[in-house]
Amino acid sequence: MRAATLKSVPASPAVAEVDTPRPEAGELLVRVVSSSVNGIDAATAAGYLRGMMEHRFPLVVGNDFAGTVEALGAGVEGFAVGDAVFGVVTKPFLGAGSLAEYVTVPAAHGVVHIPAGLSVRDAGALGLAGTAALDSVNAVDPHGDETILISGATGGVGTLAVQFAAARGARVIATARPGAEADLVTGLAAGVHVVDFTGDLAAQVRALAPNGVDAVLHLAGDGDQLAGLLRPGGRFASTLGAVPEGVTAFSVMADATPRTLAQVAADAAAGVLRVAVTATYPLERVHEAFAAFGAGTLGKVAVTCS
Repeated sequence: MRAATLKSVPASPAVAEVDTPRPEAGELLVRVVSSSVNGIDAATAAGYLRGMMEHRFPLVVGNDFAGTVEALGAGVEGFAVGDAVFGVVTKPFLGAGSLAEYVTVPAAHGVVHIPAGLSVRDAGALGLAGTAALDSVNAVDPHGDETILISGATGGVGTLAVQFAAARGARVIATARPGAEADLVTGLAAGVHVVDFTGDLAAQVRALAPNGVDAVLHLAGDGDQLAGLLRPGGRFASTLGAVPEGVTAFSVMADATPRTLAQVAADAAAGVLRVAVTATYPLERVHEAFAAFGAGTLGKVAVTCS
């Protein structure tokens, strides 16, 4: 099969022929139609995860997937050949990723059916970012009368987090540059306030929340600076490992449980959640997809795999 591979790290992914995987007991073999680029994929290619996770070369990159079930491993229940599914690769090593024509995944975790109303393209860009966004918002649990600051609002996780927070009735302040970035963010949900992180961020936030914000989602930027904008007793969640002192802080690791995936899929299918795919590349141009991600393409960068 064709797959985006790394022979070593750091390197840029290149398409090569590798053996098609076979599903082991409890696994699904999925024919991948759509995937996307995430921060962990870029970090893997850059070599940042060496020493943190096992690397199996030639390393097939990719975490998100959407497609159809091609075969079932022994003991699998709840899925059938031909089912449309999506999710996140949750194996404990790097190398059997989803930027490929086929991927094997555990049937019990990280995969659910695609509901009617959700396109395969959007499903292929939703799994990891949607899980991280929902887990982050759940961690700080903003109420309808509270203000939440979301830093990194223009990325794949951020665009979804803005929508999850706004859907709970929270007042959302989001970081974005003026122009296309601000337009993207304000178009995600009604009433979103945009602050320019290249200017005096603290002054802009304090103008909107003089007593400090109730919650912060740290998806980009200086975690300590952002924590300093919290009111006393405010909550802070980071997907980047930041745990500032003196505040109630949560380090969020996205956990793609079937329940979480089903919720984000249902919200997207119902139109409550929009997956902001702004660029799509075929698998043969996966190196361009990674370059676009690294250059800061807004929203999600999708990759069609078949």
